[in-house]
Amino acid sequence: MKKLYKYLLNKLPRPLLIRLSYLFRLVAPILYKGSAVSCPVCEKSFSKFLSYGSEVAHRENVLCPHDLTLERHRLMWLYLKDHSNFFTASSLSVLHIAPEQCFIDRFKAQTNLNYLTADLVSPIADMHFDLHSIPLEDNRFDVVFCNHVMEHVTDPKQCMSELFRVMKPGGWAIMQVPQDFSREQTYEDASITSPAEREKHFWQKDHVRLFGKDYPSYLESVGFQTQIFDFHQHYSKTQIDQYRLMDSEILYIFKKPN
Repeated sequence: MKKLYKYLLNKLPRPLLIRLSYLFRLVAPILYKGSAVSCPVCEKSFSKFLSYGSEVAHRENVLCPHDLTLERHRLMWLYLKDHSNFFTASSLSVLHIAPEQCFIDRFKAQTNLNYLTADLVSPIADMHFDLHSIPLEDNRFDVVFCNHVMEHVTDPKQCMSELFRVMKPGGWAIMQVPQDFSREQTYEDASITSPAEREKHFWQKDHVRLFGKDYPSYLESVGFQTQIFDFHQHYSKTQIDQYRLMDSEILYIFKKPN
């Protein structure tokens, strides 16, 4: 069963995986009944989480079987709930690129959000466009989410510049990426084109780069200011272990100056 799960996870195209996941989440919580781990998003507990990731970057006990959150989703949720005005501001205009299933319905239900989702191909997004040229007006959004996208695009700085353009002055963004903290510089090699070699070098078959410690400098080069949210200062080791957060992860908050 585990081998079949890993095979489907790594072989099926993303739109099909999204559709199948709605069926899977109906039965998975029954199989993992318990209280060893907890998801702060769905507020449910389980004996363990599911494994997730490519052969090169596979991780055990990380995927919530109910709402399909990963470590990065749970960290983002904790920041939004406990350390931002995302749920309390009277009105926010939000652009969500590559909307995650664990968030999209919850965010759509928030009466304080003017919420727009977009993606190149996702069947659950409102709009479909290439992030290199966003067909939306300048200075429109208070908040932008664009997670695990920049490792896929041809020109990340162009995409970042477009997101900067459509944000209002004073707006803020969360743009998480897979990040190798053993590297000072982002690793790219345009000659690596096969899925197998891309997985070996960039951790996943459809990645075209692996960001290093210099990731914030990409966004700063197009005008963003960087703030770091250190969750270790706000949550106990017991909570971090219970939520199965990635201990080494850094959550960057990127802001557009007024």
